[in-house]
Amino acid sequence: MIWGVSSQGWWMAKMGALFLGAAIVTGLVGRLGEKRLTGAFVDGARDLLGVALIIGLARGIVVVMEQGRIADTILHASEQTLGGLSDVAFISTMFVIELGMSFFVPSSSGLAVLSMPILAPLADFAGVGRDLVVTAYQSANGLVNLINPTFAVVIGGLAIGRVPYERWIVFIWPLLLILTVFIVSTLAVGAWMKGAVV
Repeated sequence: MIWGVSSQGWWMAKMGALFLGAAIVTGLVGRLGEKRLTGAFVDGARDLLGVALIIGLARGIVVVMEQGRIADTILHASEQTLGGLSDVAFISTMFVIELGMSFFVPSSSGLAVLSMPILAPLADFAGVGRDLVVTAYQSANGLVNLINPTFAVVIGGLAIGRVPYERWIVFIWPLLLILTVFIVSTLAVGAWMKGAVV
């Protein structure tokens, strides 16, 4: 897949075909048989259906925003509002925005499709590297997904371990605080260093 994407121009259709072929080969090597292989495939597809719907919905929102010139309006308003911020304040604001969005869009893929078309060009306007915006997005999404009650992995894992959600929050909040301070500090240093180099 790395070879195909990096040098052969593969995208979703060819990667999907590769995954399908790999699933069949894995089933043959594991000697699952036709019935168990198709059952396992259907179960796996069922698990990904929610993610696929979220990505499709997020992409639909992006298309409506682009065709209706809503994205341009948001970019212009954001540039006027955030344009005067320093690099450190800008990247910290991006992190806070991504924290909020991550709570409502627990799918990392869906969140990327929804937020990056706005935040990446906004970073260009502010003179902050897109790599820092992507790091803010990934860090915020990973942080929120440790506690997000709408994230199936958290709720499923707690259910399997028979740990009440409230007890998990009490246990995890010190780590969340430490990680938040570390992430914001790292983003601030990264923005400051990029600004100092330029």
